[in-house]
Amino acid sequence: MGSPTTTPEKIDELYELIDGMEVALMTTRRPDGLLVTRPMATQDRGPLADLWFVTSIDTHKVDEIEADPHVSLGYYDHGSSEWVSVSGRASICQDRDKIHELYEDDWKMWFPDDGPGRDGGPDDPRLALIFVEALTVTYMKAKHSKPMTLFEIAKGRLTGKQPDIGREEHLDRAEL
Repeated sequence: MGSPTTTPEKIDELYELIDGMEVALMTTRRPDGLLVTRPMATQDRGPLADLWFVTSIDTHKVDEIEADPHVSLGYYDHGSSEWVSVSGRASICQDRDKIHELYEDDWKMWFPDDGPGRDGGPDDPRLALIFVEALTVTYMKAKHSKPMTLFEIAKGRLTGKQPDIGREEHLDRAEL
């Protein structure tokens, strides 16, 4: 058994996983208490395990976050069976400097030209950011290459024993 993974190593692994997966499933709570999950492309990361996403200011998720800022982010890589789960607190940001900093031209496809000043550019008033402050993180880092992981899964199916495919790590608020 190897030495324990240090907090900086865990954060590096976390971002390596997220960078490779790119799209999160973000879960928010509706005002009636039901949960809603939708795909969101990760735009940037904060200094620790904090993450940024772009959205329209006129969406239900903005209302949901304003009513209850607790969110869950789930990432999964089918090829490696690696995954990330982030529980955090979200906030809506319309800071134009931050939007300019993170802005990507491909955002325009989600914000079609809708008249003067509403062209999908960084000054479009429809653009907003969601900042997720991570409170806890759990992830699974694969131990093997993809072929070996598939072999371990097949072996588990045949033997009925749990496959040894990865190492689970946790980051709590004290580490973040």
